[in-house]
Amino acid sequence: MGEDEFRAEVRRWLEENLSGEFAAARGLGGPGREHEGHEIRLAWERHLGAAGWTCLGWPAEHGGRNATLEQQVAFFEEYARAGAPHRVGHIGEGLIGPTIIDFGTERHKRRFLPPIRRGEELWCQGYSEPSAGSDLAGVRTRAELVGDEWVLHGQKVWTSLAHVADWCFVLCRTEPGSTRHRGLSYLLVPMDQPGVEVRPIVQATGTSEFNEVFFDGAKTAADDILGAPGEGWRVAMATLGYERGASTLGQQILFRRELDEVVAAARRSGANRDPLIRDRLARAWMELDVMRLNALRTMRSLSAGEPGPEASIAKLYWSEWHRRLGELAVDVRGVAGLVADGAPYDLSDAQRLLLFSRSDTIYAGSSEIQRNIIAERTLGLPREPRG
Repeated sequence: MGEDEFRAEVRRWLEENLSGEFAAARGLGGPGREHEGHEIRLAWERHLGAAGWTCLGWPAEHGGRNATLEQQVAFFEEYARAGAPHRVGHIGEGLIGPTIIDFGTERHKRRFLPPIRRGEELWCQGYSEPSAGSDLAGVRTRAELVGDEWVLHGQKVWTSLAHVADWCFVLCRTEPGSTRHRGLSYLLVPMDQPGVEVRPIVQATGTSEFNEVFFDGAKTAADDILGAPGEGWRVAMATLGYERGASTLGQQILFRRELDEVVAAARRSGANRDPLIRDRLARAWMELDVMRLNALRTMRSLSAGEPGPEASIAKLYWSEWHRRLGELAVDVRGVAGLVADGAPYDLSDAQRLLLFSRSDTIYAGSSEIQRNIIAERTLGLPREPRG
């Protein structure tokens, strides 16, 4: 099926199905708004799975469609244009699913892939810790093999959607005395058990999609490990590579919608008559077009098995662009942009964008780390001193 025919099929299906019981799901969720309509979005996830619209890029033998890169881009763009709700299963589909396909045993694939594809099990990512955020090799959460189970102790932080997740993939230290990249393992841990405590973190937006997760004797089966013990770093880096897939094109459709609203607000307030504001609006428009071209280049490199600096460039570029858009969204509203819509803390969309977009430059590799990667691995500059 060609791209145009596939795109038309996607558009037609979304138009027919974002109606009736799912009409109320339109536009729900997204960064800073993950609290919205979780139950109806979960039902929508399962509806997508039943119709075969999840995990498009997965191989057919694992329940996917073997969709081409162009078809995946078409799906995510049409999905965003239709105003469909933000996916609740994206961590399972986009991160742990491909990791299990590449590193998991046949038992892992039979056990974990079908519930992800059907939208029946949700996942979260157990990477960052209070003393190991961007420096992921510094994780201290530990696990010990006791009989036929791993027993975990430690803390993770900034764990997106942990409060609704069924499973967590956890990077932890399984070799006592090991340091940095050595001695790490990649475990699959059930969340609903004694020894797992989830504490939501209230953000500047007033919402709580990020969490602290405490492991105090939590357990998982000895064979619920991807790769061999001590190979966790290699598996974890592969997972991060999957994070920048075709869905980024859908993300940019949402960025375009946000930018259009900023332009409309500038016209309403008269801020568009300010030459400095006009310049910032024009730059935002041009930079968004450049972002799309770079995203396509990145995905072609990844699909060809040739990962290069493009992934780091893309993450740095879009996150910093989105942060600047948040600032612009408030600036075009003038003094009114500084006042909450209502008591006690009712934020406007522009204010929520300003506050939440700060996190874009931190999660999934902070801007500082991305700059180091580009400088050291691409430009060949000296490594930053490690104190």
